[in-house]
Amino acid sequence: MVRGRAAQQAAQQMALVARLMLSVLSGNDDFPLVSPQFEQSSLQATHQQRRDLLSSVCNRYTRKRRLLTPDDLRHLVVDDVHGLLYCYVPKVACTNWKRVMMVLTGQGKYRDPLEIPANEAHVSSNLRTLSEYSTPEINHRLRNYLKFIFVREPFERLVSAYRNKFTRRYNTAFHKRYGTKIIRRHRQEPSNEALERGDDVRFEEFVYYLLDPRTQHEEPFNEHWERVHSLCHPCIIHYDVVGKYETLAEDANYVLQLVGADGSVKFPSSSKTTRTTDDMTAQFFEDISPFYQRRLFNLYKMDYLLFNYSIPSYLHLR
Repeated sequence: MVRGRAAQQAAQQMALVARLMLSVLSGNDDFPLVSPQFEQSSLQATHQQRRDLLSSVCNRYTRKRRLLTPDDLRHLVVDDVHGLLYCYVPKVACTNWKRVMMVLTGQGKYRDPLEIPANEAHVSSNLRTLSEYSTPEINHRLRNYLKFIFVREPFERLVSAYRNKFTRRYNTAFHKRYGTKIIRRHRQEPSNEALERGDDVRFEEFVYYLLDPRTQHEEPFNEHWERVHSLCHPCIIHYDVVGKYETLAEDANYVLQLVGADGSVKFPSSSKTTRTTDDMTAQFFEDISPFYQRRLFNLYKMDYLLFNYSIPSYLHLR
């Protein structure tokens, strides 16, 4: 009986191989070369590895676990319809994710994420965050909802934030609040116009600002350059999915599949024409001395460790 079943399985495997070969030779795309079940199991394995690594790094580097405060939960967007918690990280496709969450939660008149203007996606009243709930409601959602986060190579994200906030003429609010302070403290003999406008901050001045002890003493980092582990607390909140900007499309689709929403909403494809790349990031670091490169890397080191990013080859840390 066992021998007969083995022979039958072998025949089925041979038939499958024959069909695959015939499909390839004939140029027929109707027969998938990789089954959806295999792709799903591969994704599950990938995300399990990411969770395991995250847990290992947390156990190694965090000794005491503190209780979360409502302020810690301001970045966790809630979808009570599908049972989702999304910790948004600026400069990691968060505009598109907020658009998707607006569609999923039924907020507003939109059914297509791309119909939602970018500025409307960031209106705080359009989405609820976990900080708005009572303590029992918070605990229930943390225990029972699917929790996910999307991360990005830390220095690529940092350069993306710098480019967006300090090199775009329309970001006058950032220029006034941060640019003028950065220029006043970190530029020798600034012009009166630069002190007033704050719209020509150099990347090295931005780095000096980040490393200046006065900066965090006076106020927390802005969310656009705050470390992911400080925004989303991955050593306290156990995320079910750690998506990556580098595999954005497949990871986003995986999240939507897990909650059965992939048929009703599609994650928008990102524009690659203006995005910050690794090569572009390397160019920005050319003018940063090894001394400041080391200090800046130490500032963002936990994000590199937690999310398994390699030390960039363009850095000179020795």
